[in-house]
Amino acid sequence: MRNTRVGAGICLAVGSLALAAPAVEAAADPSGDQTIRISPAKASPGSEVTVSTRACGNETYGKGTSEVAGAFHLFEGDRKGVLVGVFEVPRGTRPGTDTVTVKCPPRIKITDTYEIADRAPSGGVDAGFGSPTDHDTQLVLGSVLLAGALAGGVLRMRRRTAEARS
Repeated sequence: MRNTRVGAGICLAVGSLALAAPAVEAAADPSGDQTIRISPAKASPGSEVTVSTRACGNETYGKGTSEVAGAFHLFEGDRKGVLVGVFEVPRGTRPGTDTVTVKCPPRIKITDTYEIADRAPSGGVDAGFGSPTDHDTQLVLGSVLLAGALAGGVLRMRRRTAEARS
């Protein structure tokens, strides 16, 4: 009975978070659809940058300009109303920021910037749990945690069967 209540509480918490997610996304973008999404936020010379926007409404074409890469075109993407364009950051570009401008008919013009890094990222992400090359320690720690959880489960099952017998 207790597990049922805990499970119901977890389901209610997850459900409320799922329902709140669209509201949080809308609140994070106060300007509405008049934005450009530039990915990645930090690009390195020689890498591709993707620009997408909903600002053009139902248009199927837009023009974009990058200060370092020049002109590029935006076409309708996988989702209706979203225009997507791709350009390459020229090799030899110095680190700093680049301004991207998108124009759509009749008079829509949006500008945003992204950062140009001095080199491409390499290696694993250091997330604060040790070096990504230290697999042995992580494997041992994971095994100990898994064994502890298994032992706790076995103890709980044995206690329940002992209580059921008396």
